[in-house]
Amino acid sequence: MKIFIGSDHAGFEMKRELKVFLASLGNELVDCGPTKYEHDDDYPDYVSVVAHNVSKDPESKGIVIGWSGQGEAMVCNRFSNVRCAVFYGGSKHILTLSREHNDANILSLGSQFITTQEAKQAVELWLHTKFSGDERHKRRIKKIEEVKI
Repeated sequence: MKIFIGSDHAGFEMKRELKVFLASLGNELVDCGPTKYEHDDDYPDYVSVVAHNVSKDPESKGIVIGWSGQGEAMVCNRFSNVRCAVFYGGSKHILTLSREHNDANILSLGSQFITTQEAKQAVELWLHTKFSGDERHKRRIKKIEEVKI
């Protein structure tokens, strides 16, 4: 699977470790930055590249990582054909629901709320969960895409 991945300084180390983990599972990774740690960088610069690429490649997935994951998801969800879910701990059921019901194609992780090991488990579960394909969920996703701002 092709996975676009990006972070900011708060998610830089977790991104580095997730890249190794995801590659070991046979995924094709595209690192959208940053390539080096910069304490004052801004997450929109990198997560927008992930979202842009996922919006153009419907077979791909994306992972973005920041302090809470919230702002990162807000940026991603501004792009057409992107449905970004946030995970920063708690019940992993939200991961499966985001895929089964919403066909989320980007996962945003809050690096200050979960360990790298928890992130690996979350990403693996999320990637292996399939969209249900139920008509009601397809209908709702279509309505999301039709919302005009």
